[in-house]
Amino acid sequence: MRTLTSLLGNSQRLDGGAMFGNAPRALWSRWIAPDDQNRIPLACRCLLVRDEGRILLFETGIGAFFEPALRARYGVVEPEHVLLEELATAGVDPADIDTVVLSHLHFDHAGGLVTAWREGEPLALVFSRARFVVSRAAWERARAPHPRDRASYIPAINELLAASGRLDVVDPEADAEAAARALGPGYRFHLSHGHTPGLMLTEVEMPAGPVVFCADLIPGRPWVHLPITMGYDRYPELLIDEKRALLEDLAGRGGRLLYTHDAEVALSGLGRDERGRFRAVDEHPAVVALAT
Repeated sequence: MRTLTSLLGNSQRLDGGAMFGNAPRALWSRWIAPDDQNRIPLACRCLLVRDEGRILLFETGIGAFFEPALRARYGVVEPEHVLLEELATAGVDPADIDTVVLSHLHFDHAGGLVTAWREGEPLALVFSRARFVVSRAAWERARAPHPRDRASYIPAINELLAASGRLDVVDPEADAEAAARALGPGYRFHLSHGHTPGLMLTEVEMPAGPVVFCADLIPGRPWVHLPITMGYDRYPELLIDEKRALLEDLAGRGGRLLYTHDAEVALSGLGRDERGRFRAVDEHPAVVALAT
């Protein structure tokens, strides 16, 4: 049997204007209230999948690798490694994880791969036996970033992954069976380039309909609305086209969305309003051993 459980990584508070691109504050502040520094609360949510004796982890959150000054700069709330605490609560040791799937390697999605900051101590991978799956385009971008997004990557994490001997770089555009080869039957990769090259969304087949871990293509419920994008997105118009294609496909198949950055809702269904616009429905603040 396959079960899904949402886990929290460390949370952030980031500038609301940056998170909503060209949407005005008068609009986005109705959806998420900013603090006195114009920041909004964001989760860094992960997905744990237990699948016939295997344990898969999708993303690792931002983690706690930043030194205190950088932790404050990037709005990381908790000093401790929250994902490790969440795994322990779920009865999982980091050494139990068979596969870690990374949608991309921006630090708010991959930082939980490594140990928490300790003065004078080097970072180390916390998953001692897991294979790490990332798309070829995302890996190449992480190794040679553009000046616009260079600060989103941590070279030490790239070096640790490369040296691990357990990095599995896949190319879903060239290999339609990439997900099956990497994860087994019942999984599908969707590749997107609007946020960053090679953003890889994983679709998990479930009895009641597929669940898509939608990463930064759709960070949370407000971004289900097609025109809403982030200031961090590389090509917003392309992202909107990619989002439309995914949502129209999922709407026809009873698909559900697992959100990385929504501070209040982990999973929702997909519906349309009276004007035909996509919207989140059937919202769940957390997912615990979902098997349907």
